[in-house]
Amino acid sequence: MKAIVVGGGIGGLATAVSLRRVGWEVVVYERAATFGEIGAGVGVMPNALRALEWMGLADEARRLGTPRVSGGVRASDGRWLMHLPDIGQEKVIAMHRADLHGVLLRALPPEILFNNVEVTGVDELDADLVVAADGINSRLRAELLPGAPGPVYAGATAWRGVAPGPYELPISQTLGPGGEAGILPLGDGRVCWYVAAVAPASADLDPVALFAGWHDPLPELLASTPDVIRHDIYELPLLPTFVRGRVALLGDAAHAMTPYLGQGACMALEDAVTLASVDGDLARYDALRRPRAQSVWKGSRMAGKFGIEVRSPMALALRNFAFRALPSSLAVHGMTRFSSWEVPGEVHSNGSNPLVN
Repeated sequence: MKAIVVGGGIGGLATAVSLRRVGWEVVVYERAATFGEIGAGVGVMPNALRALEWMGLADEARRLGTPRVSGGVRASDGRWLMHLPDIGQEKVIAMHRADLHGVLLRALPPEILFNNVEVTGVDELDADLVVAADGINSRLRAELLPGAPGPVYAGATAWRGVAPGPYELPISQTLGPGGEAGILPLGDGRVCWYVAAVAPASADLDPVALFAGWHDPLPELLASTPDVIRHDIYELPLLPTFVRGRVALLGDAAHAMTPYLGQGACMALEDAVTLASVDGDLARYDALRRPRAQSVWKGSRMAGKFGIEVRSPMALALRNFAFRALPSSLAVHGMTRFSSWEVPGEVHSNGSNPLVN
């Protein structure tokens, strides 16, 4: 059986790795001139780590990343609203996105990877299975579901970067009026960070000025970062299906979501392993992945409404009080609800691949 994967990002490469593990012949077509990943940090959540374990790549991810647990939520003036304890939580692996992409890329033979390939339609592809992993602006999705809505602006813009450091900081999220920030320390003293603010699309904003009054070391992190990536935040409205004919939508092509739960890349890894675990059965793939991914999509949207979208002084005071009053055990339980996932039909935590001898 042959599969063509359209898109060489994290989701596309993970799909190629996963399908090859169960015996599929796979090729990957990437539109760009090289295989690479832009961005800053990514938190490999426990659900994503289980997917990597199934692929046999978790140890490599752990080697390149840094396990993190403790941290919490702060107000923009630096007050801690909530501390999250180590106890009861699985570790998040803090990585640079390029390192995660590299782990997947090195697991594939170069002869199945093709650059500078512009795929404009499904009919031109000779394969039993076509996986559309071509991102939020997927051309294949537009062809397969012509009546489905396209990406919608989510009302905020974000900046990301890697500060050189060295820093010794915990994982943290900061919530302020109409904005939020996140700190994800890497193991070598560098810090991946992001900031986001409610703003019109393509607004001319300076993040250093915008977050100058927030707690240390956020202003320093922004000012000391040589390469800052800015992008407006778009989401994809819920689709009626992730499959059509012999084509499966995967990753952002299927369920692009806001970043407020940090689950975007994690969902793509789940998609990839699920597709392989059902051996390309698209009806089962859709039945398993659409409810799960769309539930996380809704959770991320709700996190935004309770986080970045809160702006009035009264609403801020109520939100901050709620965080301070919430027992940390309940907060951990809430996060576990999104990171609790197992490979369909299998419960493995030892890095073994149940479908490969």
